Amino acid sequence: MTLKPDPKKLFDLPEGFTYQAISRQGERMDDGLFVPGKHDGMATFAGPDAKTILVRNHELEPGDKDVGPFGKKNELLEYPDQHLFYDFGRGKKPMLGGTSTLLYNTKEQRLERHFLSLAGTSRNCAGGATPWGSWISCEETVDDPDDELEKEHGFNFEVPADATELVKAVPLIEMGRFRHEAIAVDPRSGVVYETEDRPNGLLYRYLPHQKGRMIAGGRLQALRIKGQKSTDTRNWYGTRRIEVGQTLDVEWVDVSDFDPAEDELRVYGYFVHSCARFARAEGMWYGREAIYFACTTGGEARKGQIWRYFPSRFEGTSEENNAPGRLELFVEPNDNSIVENADNLTVAPWGDLFVCEDQEGKTSPGQYLLGVTPSGHVYKFGKNALNEAELAGVCFSPDGSTLFVNIYTPGITLAITGPWEKAIKDVLRKSLELA
Repeated sequence: MTLKPDPKKLFDLPEGFTYQAISRQGERMDDGLFVPGKHDGMATFAGPDAKTILVRNHELEPGDKDVGPFGKKNELLEYPDQHLFYDFGRGKKPMLGGTSTLLYNTKEQRLERHFLSLAGTSRNCAGGATPWGSWISCEETVDDPDDELEKEHGFNFEVPADATELVKAVPLIEMGRFRHEAIAVDPRSGVVYETEDRPNGLLYRYLPHQKGRMIAGGRLQALRIKGQKSTDTRNWYGTRRIEVGQTLDVEWVDVSDFDPAEDELRVYGYFVHSCARFARAEGMWYGREAIYFACTTGGEARKGQIWRYFPSRFEGTSEENNAPGRLELFVEPNDNSIVENADNLTVAPWGDLFVCEDQEGKTSPGQYLLGVTPSGHVYKFGKNALNEAELAGVCFSPDGSTLFVNIYTPGITLAITGPWEKAIKDVLRKSLELA
């Protein structure tokens, strides 16, 4: 798919596609606060009158006041109710991470309202949508309380999609305390899957005591390959252990300690306990009856892998051992011209994946938005023409008309429209030619 250079030098797209920059950091929102920067993970939900609700993460830390929601000197901190914050920083250094919520009219391609919806959290990197209409925002940090921090960090927080103002931040303790990245929910079972952004991280699942009620608690487990001890899925060090297309039966081990005070020892301990480890597992999404997730530095060339997990039809029950879930290595090109450090991803309405790049070494020019067909063929759909910042938060509107994606910094959210049906046919034709 050929990309057409953008005369505005913001975002290159194929012929016939256009974008609108619908939300930029520093703009005033309807609650009087500023659009925060460091735009990261997002998801969409069906809103009133066929409009789209978009919930967006902001990966901010206390030192990011220049791009925070409260002004460059936190001068607007008096306006939100501080009791709604998770961590107000002892009144000295409030946590600036959180989420903002946007109401977007896809028919008129117009932003109608936006406001801060979660506050007092830190490094809200990605997260995921739930089938019961909420966004789980994930903290990618395990900071401990000190002279400035009031509370432990490293938790998930739930934001109702239909919230109309700032919600109270409540940590979902039993989902684990670690360097969270993203989650995805299988709507059939209600099981929640979680990624960990570490070079030797684990893959988790959360079994809620009550389906759809994260706050009611549950069991946290980590994945291991059935019949194998301590599988290293990364394919590093020149020794290829897992091939593209290879599927592996899995089982799950209870994780009893949520405290990451000895973070490295915790992960290593569970690896020795025979759990599998992954190379910086990041974006995650449910679609086509599977859980897709990206490992940013996986593969022999450390340029990224995309995996998919097929849950057992008995997932999370005592019967799943008889029909275990299966893990498959879906994409690993080991070629930076094809994929360089896959990050956030989503499943398009017609089944392709759309994947954001977060290039670490930047050995290829530009950060791309990639498409991946169900057969694993990768194509370029868009390119950050503004700078070298990563792309993030890719997702489609519920009506399938609009694709949203973020330029991480300076924080800009784009709404992309165009001839999706023709593009799908063109990509399919090209995929068949290459088969």
